Amino acid sequence: MTETRAQLREFLLGWFEQSMPGNAFFWYDILVVLWITIFAVTLHYIIRGSARHFLKGKFEIMDKGQVKNITIELIQRLASRLSFALQGAVVVIQAKLWLPAEASFLHFVQVVTDQWIILFLLLSLFTFLDILQSLADKRQTQAHFPLRGLLQTVKLIASVLTTILAVSLLMDKSPLILLSGLGALSAVLLLVFKDPILGLVAGIQLSANNMLAVGDWLEMPKYGADGDVVDIALTTVKVRNWDKTITTIPTYALISDSFKNWRGMSESGGRRIKRCIHLEMSSVCFLDKAQITELKKAQLLSEYITHTVPAIEKENTDKKIDMTVMQNGRRLTNVGTFRKYLLSFLRNHPNIHQGMTLIVRQLEPTSNGLPIQIYAFTNTTSWVLYEDIQSDIFDHIIAVLPAFSLRVHESPTGNDIRLLAKH
Repeated sequence: MTETRAQLREFLLGWFEQSMPGNAFFWYDILVVLWITIFAVTLHYIIRGSARHFLKGKFEIMDKGQVKNITIELIQRLASRLSFALQGAVVVIQAKLWLPAEASFLHFVQVVTDQWIILFLLLSLFTFLDILQSLADKRQTQAHFPLRGLLQTVKLIASVLTTILAVSLLMDKSPLILLSGLGALSAVLLLVFKDPILGLVAGIQLSANNMLAVGDWLEMPKYGADGDVVDIALTTVKVRNWDKTITTIPTYALISDSFKNWRGMSESGGRRIKRCIHLEMSSVCFLDKAQITELKKAQLLSEYITHTVPAIEKENTDKKIDMTVMQNGRRLTNVGTFRKYLLSFLRNHPNIHQGMTLIVRQLEPTSNGLPIQIYAFTNTTSWVLYEDIQSDIFDHIIAVLPAFSLRVHESPTGNDIRLLAKH
């Protein structure tokens, strides 16, 4: 085979000397370049078409027939870039076949094609990682795993290594020599790549401890973030706030600072109601028999009053307490009975989670009245439904207050002052 190529080369050189003006070697090199170009371009289209068909079939099997839109585009891009890399290898092989080893043009072709192959292999790796990200997005694999950040780390490391390899080939030096030289620049490199390094460490910790995932509701007042996590990258985390703005947080800040993740609320199946209604303290009083009789008609209070009133009366009788004096003995109060009513109301409410904490408690009185706090959980985590349930509960509470002779504490308004001035 080598002898045949040598004979063909001698034949072409002889023909160029007789038929073409100038240096025969120049025309021979031109012919070789044309042949290599035509051969490489033809082979490129063949390889690209075959690779597209092969890769598409493989990824369709991996993704169970769901490879669509952007994934197909990425597969086509991967096939194209791989074919370009193979094309570079073909050019080198053809150049070595048809050009003498001592030719300076052969060395030039080798250097250029080496850089060409390295570049397109790197781009092929980038595209392959993008395909993995696209498939993960479809399957929501990254929901509890910061895949994007790790893939970006791989891209960064691959870029550094291929740059070192490319420079070493240009300088005709071993890559180890360049790597040893980078040791002296370690401080500079750490400064330049500080954010990616911190982001990588933070991403691993977030993933290992399951602290944050795409789709979580994150609240971080320091950065003005309050919304859903839409992306966890190598150096940044994007949060879509409830007002539809986007807040970008450094990934390492999620490790160094504190944040609130509402995922636990979503997974628990209940959302907390913690709200007070402030009562006018002057409306608090003991219940008389007529009021007790009236309140006993309420279905939610009937059992409580039936059991409590006889027990109180028995205790007062046993202790021979003079009940003609108001401050003597035990009595039912309107606010205490109101609390029992609210507790019974919430325990029978269809939208209150009965498996979670449920408290109706009295807080410390303030200048704003006597706070009665509702502490309960709805059986849904939907924001809209939660607000509806909470509003309905407090609508009912405010409306039922007059039945207990209680009033909501309100600060005087301008109209109140005008009415007072008239009198």
